[in-house]
Amino acid sequence: MFKKVLIANRGEIAVRIIRACRELGILTVAVYSEIDKEALHTQLADEAVCIGPASAKDSYLNITNILSACVLTGADAIHPGFGFLSENAKFAKMCKECNIKFIGPDYASIELMGNKAKAREVMKDANIPVVPGFEGIIESEEHASYIAEEIGYPVMIKASAGGGGKGIRIAFNEGELRRGYNTAKAEAKACFGDDRLYIEKYIQNPRHIEFQILADTYGNVIHLNERECSLQRKNQKVLEEAPSTFLTSDLRIEMGEIAKKAAKAVNYKNAGTIEFLVDKDCNYYFMEMNTRIQVEHPITEMITGIDIVKEQLKIASGLELELKQEDIKIKGHAIECRINAEDPDRDFMPCPGKITELYVPGGRGVRLDSAIYCGYKIPHCYDSMLAKLISFGKDREEAITIMKRALGEFGVGGVKTNVDFQFSLLEMDEVVRGAYDTSFLEKVMVKRNA
Repeated sequence: MFKKVLIANRGEIAVRIIRACRELGILTVAVYSEIDKEALHTQLADEAVCIGPASAKDSYLNITNILSACVLTGADAIHPGFGFLSENAKFAKMCKECNIKFIGPDYASIELMGNKAKAREVMKDANIPVVPGFEGIIESEEHASYIAEEIGYPVMIKASAGGGGKGIRIAFNEGELRRGYNTAKAEAKACFGDDRLYIEKYIQNPRHIEFQILADTYGNVIHLNERECSLQRKNQKVLEEAPSTFLTSDLRIEMGEIAKKAAKAVNYKNAGTIEFLVDKDCNYYFMEMNTRIQVEHPITEMITGIDIVKEQLKIASGLELELKQEDIKIKGHAIECRINAEDPDRDFMPCPGKITELYVPGGRGVRLDSAIYCGYKIPHCYDSMLAKLISFGKDREEAITIMKRALGEFGVGGVKTNVDFQFSLLEMDEVVRGAYDTSFLEKVMVKRNA
């Protein structure tokens, strides 16, 4: 096992990793930008190193500074968390070249799955269902128009190097396609430094269901069942739950085996997530693979009793998976609400500022993954997520009632949050019944703004 791990991240995920390391007896190194000097992860880690100014490109995306901090502190591994450099193949490759263990898959898998067009080709060759689309990169606006006519509208224009809902546009006709092509291309360039696009058929009103994968270096691959991630706003997840109310037992088993097959097709190692779109007729299609820990991993931990971050650390250190597929059982139901510093009444505008009061929920069935405290100043330059509030119950009904109770106890003074909005979601009939898809929340927002 590693002696010391550097966490190349910030916020609640950095705190989450520090806690897992501490339970395994591993020393930790936090890195921070100048504006994050008083952040909780810097206080919890055994050591902390400043890696640059507030701008992410000069700090949390600064590969040279992060590797230098690792060498300076004598850390023998780096955990990238999610976001920032977590799916950067160049970073993973440089770690290997510097004899530093990257806690995640090898750079070749990251590179392959990071290219969404190439990932489609690989999965199609492995006989894994993919959304119908063009197997290649779109060369021009005219090319895009031709391909869309061939596939048939509606279509989705997507950034080849994309993720997090960026660089995506939906087109129902040629006019929307041409406008969407240019805006998606510009957004992809700004977000990923890569403006390549591809086009696939737009599956209307699907479910977004993902399977958690664990794979070791000995060829063992298991899945930890699924997460329902269909409550989204502008392709950004808002609330997740596990297991899904939509899947039958037979479909769960079938999709789980396909997810394992997808991981094996790219010789995947460590924790990863296979994301599917599932239509109303239960046809499912591979969408993408996230080669990192997911924001919503706690709900899988709650229903399986497995610490996914610890498993990441064990796999990266060379240990064989102790778990077999038959060991994985679903127990109860879990829900995660992403608590953000944002104003739902002003189109969810981010609300940085100082937390003047803080009342956090607790009690049976409640877990809070967070890095905030009273007096903490929320920076303006990073993601607005403050915490992940997780509830667990013996069944879905109990998980909902516990979550509503916990949201009612959650008080953050000094900044606006989406706590009340999350509570309102859990009172909507469609959500209570589990009868929603990826289009539901957008419809809610249209009514809300009418």
